[in-house]
Amino acid sequence: MLTNTCGRTGRITRATGLALLLSVSLSGCTTISDWFADEEELEIRRLAPLDAEFKPTVNWETEVGDGVDGYFSHLRPVYANDKLYIADRHGVVAALDPQSGDKIWEKDFAVFKDEGWKSSITNLWSSGASAKIAGLSVSGESVFVGTEDGILMSLNAQSGELNWSKSVEGEILAAPASGEGLVVVNTGAGTLFAFDSETGESAWQNESDVPPLTLRGISTPAISNGGVIVGTPTGKIQVNIIDSGIVAWETPITAPSGATELERIVDVDAAPLLYGGIIYAISYNGTLAAIELRSGRVIWKREYGSYRNVSLEENALYVVDNNSHVYALDRRNGVEMWSQSGLKQRVLTAAEPIGNYIVVGDKWGYVHWINKESGKIAARYDLGGDDDDESVFAAPLRVGNAIIAVTREGDVASLTTPE
Repeated sequence: MLTNTCGRTGRITRATGLALLLSVSLSGCTTISDWFADEEELEIRRLAPLDAEFKPTVNWETEVGDGVDGYFSHLRPVYANDKLYIADRHGVVAALDPQSGDKIWEKDFAVFKDEGWKSSITNLWSSGASAKIAGLSVSGESVFVGTEDGILMSLNAQSGELNWSKSVEGEILAAPASGEGLVVVNTGAGTLFAFDSETGESAWQNESDVPPLTLRGISTPAISNGGVIVGTPTGKIQVNIIDSGIVAWETPITAPSGATELERIVDVDAAPLLYGGIIYAISYNGTLAAIELRSGRVIWKREYGSYRNVSLEENALYVVDNNSHVYALDRRNGVEMWSQSGLKQRVLTAAEPIGNYIVVGDKWGYVHWINKESGKIAARYDLGGDDDDESVFAAPLRVGNAIIAVTREGDVASLTTPE
């Protein structure tokens, strides 16, 4: 074990034989890895000293599988049924007690080759081929798991046993959505698939256009008011009738511009946010819009670009843009209330509101609390040991008065935020 002088006791998980020297300077926390970084990265990486409003309390820490390693992933824990459901990319799905972190059940869906009688022996020391789990959601007594290989699984939420499994054409890169008796998955091929949530029987599918160049990611669908709401890689918000999959309406919130395909990327990868009959959506190339659910009419637009989910509490929208600037906006008119640029270029997650704060994770494994009223950075916790191999890659999850944060290597922590 080693103790980081920035405040965390951590594991040496990818040691290279060098001793890790830790120090605190006036410019913030530094490590031996700083020696191999250029000046631009050092400016981003070194955190300014913080006059903290409080010190986060660690309730528990544990590990679930091997995380997502260096792969792109939207894989995020889910809280339901008084349990914390969590998965790693390789194939582990588990239910934890949110109060203690103890495992209630754990299943491994890694793929093992059938080698006849040899399998029982070789499987003892083999971890199998990765199941490539990419999305996790829970509805009632079912846990839905989607994989990059186009597999959708339904598990029993109490035991983890497999209910059914279906295969679709295209990668499932976002969490399945469920409601009104159906589970819907969005794929990288631009097709929505709907299945009966109890039986897995196919209900419908709907294909849409995909540009020549898009982001490595897709929008998680949302189900409400008889419709499936989803962002598209062509810069639109689309609503499909849930009974048939037929498109009810689609509204462009942005349009391609620029001379190259890279400049013309307009993906709406963030999950649509629905509140009070209004859809809030953001595109990668720089448009945040409020859209009327019933008609598709655009109520207002503002120039913010992101591939991360927008979050909301009361009348405030919280946006983390492509440069990791954080903003609070009035949801009624899009007027900016404050901005925070002190964490720029740290590859922040989406923001999660809790109490008087919003919480984000970053590329080097830090969790940051930002005051909701002022936008001031109020506290931080070093979960990943200032190591980009242990970045907090998915938005922290609120469970009661605690935040659940997960690193790329599968470390999970529950951190209490003061009321």
